[in-house]
Amino acid sequence: MKPKFISQAETKGHSADKLEKIWKDWEAFAEYAFNKSHSTCYAWIAYQTAYLKANYPAEYMAAVLSNNMNDIKQVSFFMEECKRMGLEVLGPDVNESFYKFTVNDNYAVRFGMGAVKGVGANAVDTIVQSRKEEPYKSIFDLAKKIDLRAANKKAFESLALAGGFDCFQNTHRAQYFHIEGEGITFLEKAVRYGSKFQENENSSQVSLFGESSDVQIAEPIVPPCEEWSTMEKLAKEKEVVGIYISGHPLDDYRFEMKYFCNSKLENLKNLENYIGKSLTFAGIVTNVQYRTAKNGKDWAMFTLEGYDESHEFRIFDEEYLKYRHFLVNNQFIYFKVMVKDGWVNRETGKNQTQGFNLQTSDNFRM
Repeated sequence: MKPKFISQAETKGHSADKLEKIWKDWEAFAEYAFNKSHSTCYAWIAYQTAYLKANYPAEYMAAVLSNNMNDIKQVSFFMEECKRMGLEVLGPDVNESFYKFTVNDNYAVRFGMGAVKGVGANAVDTIVQSRKEEPYKSIFDLAKKIDLRAANKKAFESLALAGGFDCFQNTHRAQYFHIEGEGITFLEKAVRYGSKFQENENSSQVSLFGESSDVQIAEPIVPPCEEWSTMEKLAKEKEVVGIYISGHPLDDYRFEMKYFCNSKLENLKNLENYIGKSLTFAGIVTNVQYRTAKNGKDWAMFTLEGYDESHEFRIFDEEYLKYRHFLVNNQFIYFKVMVKDGWVNRETGKNQTQGFNLQTSDNFRM
C-alpha cells in the first residue's frame, strides 16, 4: 500500500518527505495501537467480571450458566466451578425455577427450566405466570392452573424426569410414569384431570341464581410403587438435562469404592508406575460400542466413568467373550486388572513398542 499511497498523494501536490514522515508515523502507531486497544478492553472486562465473581458469586455464575445453557459441556464445566466455589446448584423446580438460571432466597443457584430438553419457553412462561399468587401444592394443582396448550405431555414428562416435581410431597418420580390398568401413566392421568377441570371451569353452565356450577372432579389416585434406584433415577435425569444434578450414580457404591478399590481412573494415565501390579477400581459403564476387527473377530470399547475422571477401555478375544454380558450402559462394574509391559493391537495384529495391556482377571465382577 505504501507505493500506492506515495504516488497518488504526490499527484495531488504533497511533498515526498512529508508523505514519508506520515507513513513512518503510521507504521509506528500500528505496532502498538491495535494490541494496546484490545488489551485495554479485555483488561476492563476482566476487571468487571472478576469484581462480580468475587462480590456476587451466585448471581454471576447464574448469569454465566444462563448464557451457556444451550451448550451442555459448558454447563457441566461451570457447574463444577460452582462446586469449587462452594455454591450449591439445585435442580429445576416448578415452584422456584424460571426459564434461565437464577439465585433463590437461600443464595443457591437454581437450574433454569429452559435448560431441560422438551420444555419450551411457552411452557415455562405459563408455569411461572400461574404460580404468582401462590405456589403449586401438587401435580394436580399445577395441571389445573397452567395453560395446557403451552405445556404439553412432553414438557410434563421432561420436568418429572429432571426433578421439577420433587417439591411435591408424597410423590416421587417413579410414580409419575407408573402404568396401571388403563394403559396410561399417572402423569397422563394428571394432565387429563387438569384439562377436564379447565373445561368445566370454562363451560357456560350456571345455576338458577347466576353462579357458576360447582361440579367436583375427583383427583386421580397416586399409584403406590417402588422408587427408582439412584442409578436409574440419575440416568433418566441425565437424559433430559445432560448432567447429573441431584446426585451421582456412584453415591450408592461410595463405601465399596473406598474400601475395595486401590486405584482411581486418573492413575491409568501413567501406567509406567504400575507395571506388574494388580489394580482394582470401579465405575459406571457408558458409551458401549461393539466392533469387528479385520480378522473377523469381535471386540468392544467402552468408557468407565468415575466421580472426577473417565477412561476408555478396549476388550478383545477371550476377555471379550467372557465379560461382554457385563458391558451394559449405566451399569456399575468393579474391575481387577493386571498391568503388563508391552501390548498388541488386537485390531491390527501389530506389535506396539509403547503401551500397556490391561488384562481383566477372574475377579472381574459387578
